Amino acid sequence: MNKQSIYGLTFEQLTEWLMEHGHKKSRASQVWEWLYRKRVKNFSDMVDVNKQCIEVLEEHYVINTLSEHLKQQSADGTIKFLFKLQDGNLIETVLMRHKFGLSVCVTTQVGCNIGCSFCASGLIKKSRDLSSGEIVEQIMQAQHHLDQAEKNELVSHVVVMGIGEPFDNFKNMVDFILTIKDQKGLAIAARHITVSTSGLADKIYEFADSDLRVNLAISLHAPNDELRTRIMKINRAIPIEKLMKAIDYYLEKTNRRITLEYIMLKDVNDQREHALELSELIGDRRQLANVNLIPYNPVDEHSQYQRPERETVSAFYDTLKKQGVSCSVRLEHGTDIDAACGQLRSKQIKQEAQGSLS
Repeated sequence: MNKQSIYGLTFEQLTEWLMEHGHKKSRASQVWEWLYRKRVKNFSDMVDVNKQCIEVLEEHYVINTLSEHLKQQSADGTIKFLFKLQDGNLIETVLMRHKFGLSVCVTTQVGCNIGCSFCASGLIKKSRDLSSGEIVEQIMQAQHHLDQAEKNELVSHVVVMGIGEPFDNFKNMVDFILTIKDQKGLAIAARHITVSTSGLADKIYEFADSDLRVNLAISLHAPNDELRTRIMKINRAIPIEKLMKAIDYYLEKTNRRITLEYIMLKDVNDQREHALELSELIGDRRQLANVNLIPYNPVDEHSQYQRPERETVSAFYDTLKKQGVSCSVRLEHGTDIDAACGQLRSKQIKQEAQGSLS
């Protein structure tokens, strides 16, 4: 049986666990510093932690559970990692360079059941949730990569937008956030963490009540039920009216801005009438909402969708701005590699399957 990742414990959980195993409360701070500040890869490297503590940690936990299966690097510095889990499953993690710092996009599930018709992540159905430790370790693997360059660079921003629906793995996602926010460890600021959801309304209420104070992004992608149901099957169960009620609760409870993500699909949802309808849907929420326009990255398996022309994106943007809606066009990264989320994973699984049959 595989041991669990030590990264799966929040600081409070680690403290409680060590005390239950006969160690002083202060020992947790030592171990935590070795994990997240000094970033050791073996318990035996924690040289000022006593032997008994090292032995009990080694008996129950491991530090590294992910192995690098493949890595792609873009001309703009973006790196897409394909990691292999202990059970052989593959997940994607992306490290991106921005003017404001270094961000990592993490995966929360092996596969995805949301079933968006344009998305590479859903090409392979969900087989399981990732543990909080497996999510944290994606950050640590990216940080270890940066450490090797010896430039004193640190991951400063995190987006929970990789493969899977984060709110469908809610508890592990919350523990992950608590771990990376901890001031004694990675100390990634809450305002630099963004969680994206396809719109699980009940979890939006729970997220609002959790007081995590991180950013929320909603994958909207359409201004009406008919169109959203056509491209996102989740809208059958959670239509826009129900989603917007949950968003209203979040805005009132937190008074925090939200991002409405809008993937632009050529001749599907990118026309002027769509922009006007989106503006009407946002309505009075525009003071606390920003629309993030995302030109589509084509996926071979979804050939019915194409990327809109640049002029179309600009016209959509201008229409929203004229309606007083805050909006932006996502700055793209890694366009010369398998840019779409889940694309590298699905391609690799297909290649390996074909290889085993040949």
